[in-house]
Amino acid sequence: MSFTLRVDISFINHKMQKTFNSEKELKKVYGKLDRYIRRRMTVLRAVHSLSDVPIRLPERRHELAGDKKGNFAVDLVKNYRLVFKPNNDPLPISQDGGLDLKRITAITIVEVEDYH
Repeated sequence: MSFTLRVDISFINHKMQKTFNSEKELKKVYGKLDRYIRRRMTVLRAVHSLSDVPIRLPERRHELAGDKKGNFAVDLVKNYRLVFKPNNDPLPISQDGGLDLKRITAITIVEVEDYH
């Protein structure tokens, strides 16, 4: 019998982990965003690597720039994003010098934010 591993998901701190692991807490902290967060977390929990997260709507995985360089985000609703960072050690680098998304198999959820 064989099985394929899914992306390992951790959280920036214990408080966020507790919030994301409780529907009641998620609703309390994020209000109506909770259903979008749960949908995106379902997608993130189902993929085998970061390259499997869709780049088209509704998820729209994208790499961030500026002071958020090194992080990625998926769309939630309107300007809200679920922000996360690769958590492989060391980070896998492709031949062109960028991140090898097919080999990123661990992420850390950083925040839910409207950074626009």
